[in-house]
Amino acid sequence: MRLNELSPGNGAKKVAKRKGRGHSAGQGKTSGRGVKGQKSRSGGFHKVGFEGGQMPLQRRLPKVGFRSRMARLTAELRLHELDLPTADVIDMDVLKAMNLVPAFVTKVKVIKSGEVTKAVKLKGLKVTKGARVEIEKAGGSIEE
Repeated sequence: MRLNELSPGNGAKKVAKRKGRGHSAGQGKTSGRGVKGQKSRSGGFHKVGFEGGQMPLQRRLPKVGFRSRMARLTAELRLHELDLPTADVIDMDVLKAMNLVPAFVTKVKVIKSGEVTKAVKLKGLKVTKGARVEIEKAGGSIEE
């Protein structure tokens, strides 16, 4: 097989209709556009969603949902993930270095999920009430 012998398979390339080439071609005179009206004219188009002046669907339906811009900059950390770092003080830099939180995050909150098995010292992280109890029960401390 050579490059000059390659060709598309049967039926892969469809022959285009030759519109406006006379009655016998099947697409003569109006070229399949029907008779009169905006869509039959050259350059006749309207914007997507236009319903002839009726209030469009995307404007009739109520707006829904909300996406917080701050949510992208915050991250949650589970209790059992506090056992992974080997540093004596766990802060934002340590978490980012270990890829426990994304690099662009500005706030981290520790939530009560899982168990913490060793005494950890947190610095500059927010902590939920339940997580605070568990950390202090394990002998750890929290510095705001």
